[in-house]
Amino acid sequence: MTQQRIVVGLSGGVDSSVTAWQLKQQGHEVHGIFMQNWEDDNDDQYCSIKEDANDAIAVADLVGIDIDLVNFATEYKDRVFAYFLAEYAAGRTPNPDVLCNAEIKFKAFLDHAMARGADYIATGHYAQVLHGDGPSRLLKGVDPGKDQSYFLYRLQQHQLARALMPLGGIHKTEVRRIAAEIGLPNASKKDSTGICFIGERPFRDFLNRYLPRQPGEMQTPEGKRVGEHIGLMYYTLGQRKGLGIGGSAEGEGTPWFVAAKDMQRNVLIVVQGHDHPLLLKPELEATDLSWTVAPPAVGERLAAKTRYRQQDAACEVTALADGRMQVRFDGPQWAVTPGQSVVLYRGEECLGGGVIC
Repeated sequence: MTQQRIVVGLSGGVDSSVTAWQLKQQGHEVHGIFMQNWEDDNDDQYCSIKEDANDAIAVADLVGIDIDLVNFATEYKDRVFAYFLAEYAAGRTPNPDVLCNAEIKFKAFLDHAMARGADYIATGHYAQVLHGDGPSRLLKGVDPGKDQSYFLYRLQQHQLARALMPLGGIHKTEVRRIAAEIGLPNASKKDSTGICFIGERPFRDFLNRYLPRQPGEMQTPEGKRVGEHIGLMYYTLGQRKGLGIGGSAEGEGTPWFVAAKDMQRNVLIVVQGHDHPLLLKPELEATDLSWTVAPPAVGERLAAKTRYRQQDAACEVTALADGRMQVRFDGPQWAVTPGQSVVLYRGEECLGGGVIC
């Protein structure tokens, strides 16, 4: 690639830092942006925004690039967090990372960078974008343990065409090695986890600030009361920990799992055994579809993930109409969860997907 003006999203983490260094070494004109996307409880013990900003500034100084701090907190609240709360209130389990990428990193940030005259934006994602004469294509990262294409499936052509992801072709261990070798101040910093742009904090306490608790019964599918939940929004399908119920005589101490939510009755349906039939689904329906290039053909043999880090599952799209699709799997899938995303792949290429309903 000839010299380009590239704006890098510097998060303060090691991945985006190595991304900036690599692009600078390649001779590009590189500029850094640190995005502040959360302002509530900005000074509490769980928020690392100040630490991350300081790390990003230190990295920019070492790499030798300018950096700006940009506030997208309003966009985040309007486009991501409002949806996040609405989905939990409706009993679903949203994936904020998917929406963060589509609405903030590759929309608000992309628009900001383009307005500054950038040719491309770059991020530290472990995925690959192939640019050529035809459409830009999104591929899995070569490190199977870090591939993040699942979280990027909503990116469309106008976003992919301006996106660079240099780390998609290397492994995380190599990124750490490079960071240590060039003396990055955050070379050994642990990877961020928790809610996108909000960070690590006690999830139930955090959610309770915005949505009131509505306790109710835990019941078996047959209607037997076995415990009490603190609010359906705090549980997700397949959940085992935190239920507060032991085994039963009939189940011989077999662990309990969340199998369904009855929103009308405010009842959490629980079953015993990891492979209970209610936890296994041979097909699903998804809505709010998004495709990186074009939708797949009905009946095409593909692979899918219904959650991050899941092994690819062989499947085919059995119907595509009215903004919905049906996906049938070769074998039943465990704990298919409304609100999460089903992402389709043709080999290494991420085709897109939709929200499980």
